[in-house]
Amino acid sequence: MNNLFKKLAGAFVVLGLGTGNLQAQTGKPTEIQVTPYKTTMLANGKDEVLITAKLIDRKGQDVPRLARLVTYKVLGDAKLVSINGTDAQSLRKTDSTWQAPLSGTARIMLRAGTTRRPIKFEAKADSLGAGATEIHLIRPGQAHQVTRERYRPQTTTDKILGADISFLPQLEARGIKFSDHGVEKDAIAILKEHGFNYVRLRIFNNPAQPKGYSPQQGFCDLAHTKAMAKRVKAAGMKLLLDFHYSDYWADPQQQNKPAAWVGLGFGALKDSVQAYTQRVMQQLKNQGTEPDMVQIGNEINHGMIWPEGHVNNLDSLSQLLYAGFRGVKAVSPRALIMVHVALGGQAEEAEFFYNALRQRNVPYDIIGLSYYPKWHGTLADLKSNIAALAKKYDKQIMVAEYTHLKREVNDIAFSVPGGKGIGSFIWEPLNTWEAVFDRTGKANELLDVYPAIAEKYLK
Repeated sequence: MNNLFKKLAGAFVVLGLGTGNLQAQTGKPTEIQVTPYKTTMLANGKDEVLITAKLIDRKGQDVPRLARLVTYKVLGDAKLVSINGTDAQSLRKTDSTWQAPLSGTARIMLRAGTTRRPIKFEAKADSLGAGATEIHLIRPGQAHQVTRERYRPQTTTDKILGADISFLPQLEARGIKFSDHGVEKDAIAILKEHGFNYVRLRIFNNPAQPKGYSPQQGFCDLAHTKAMAKRVKAAGMKLLLDFHYSDYWADPQQQNKPAAWVGLGFGALKDSVQAYTQRVMQQLKNQGTEPDMVQIGNEINHGMIWPEGHVNNLDSLSQLLYAGFRGVKAVSPRALIMVHVALGGQAEEAEFFYNALRQRNVPYDIIGLSYYPKWHGTLADLKSNIAALAKKYDKQIMVAEYTHLKREVNDIAFSVPGGKGIGSFIWEPLNTWEAVFDRTGKANELLDVYPAIAEKYLK
């Protein structure tokens, strides 16, 4: 999930703001949407990526009939090659900026340099919110296997209609009560009544520390996760545990190492990942709330536990993933392991990432993709990518995060060729973006979309 939106989502929790204010239809452009078709590139001076830019309104809808003069800027070792087929050199204003009118969708080609570090692409116009993306330039190096054992991926017969509701304890601490048609109930029970059968919970190492996700209060720590896991299992639902391996949000823009692990040598870091994972799993198992599925990292297409686990260090990343895998399997041999990337429509990059894991013999069971149209392309991009990945890697696959286009995304997630699509998890539907409850906790019409989805795909 994009880090800026996560910060906004946290503000909604703290301030009690609903999402309706963000979705007022104006029909006027308010922002430039930038969508990269790769966010990892080879630092070889040749690799190129397509980036699209378009004007959108406050609801995220295209505004195709207006034109604005847009300035494109590249920070770092890369340059623009063309804009809508025109040689970018003729549109260049400075060493790092280019200017062209934007109407409809602009197709911009960017070429990587040779420096192994992130670059930033920005699109700006007067009176509009800027669009931006970060692209990491890497050199993969020779692959080394993390184990010589051949792992046979586990599968599930479950069809999953899931929700990440990790914000729930924070909302309840603010006094929000959830209700459906005027009847107050536990939010988990309301979701279950509308067809949901799985809950995803994120866990941070030490979110209570001063620079953590939840200073002093420690939301999404082990204690809060254990309490939530009891509620999930008591409701008769299954549990996906999402290890961030950080004290704070982990996503493609940041994968900060937990403070307690700073300064460790790599061997000690691997041991810490395995020991921490095993301890969390054991405590959940001891209270009868063993996770059914586990994510080793969150949106890790740029790696995790930086800098050692950055995607620039694919061998090290693979060893850290394997340490997490062993920590889970030591306690819960039957738990499904997901590897989750934020690449719903980025087919080339997704294939590069999962190829890298295959070359290093990293064991896991499920491919998980985030899909937000603003960053991850069109529904057609998602559909073709999810089908190709399932076929090439012969694994079950799911949309592990989404919020918009609820019916359409679920139609794709449950209809992967070969029957490998196992479902979806909506991200934080209680209070963020296209939430299924209003800011006072009352269920809205978006929640009523789900019984039909459950009827169609779960029964």
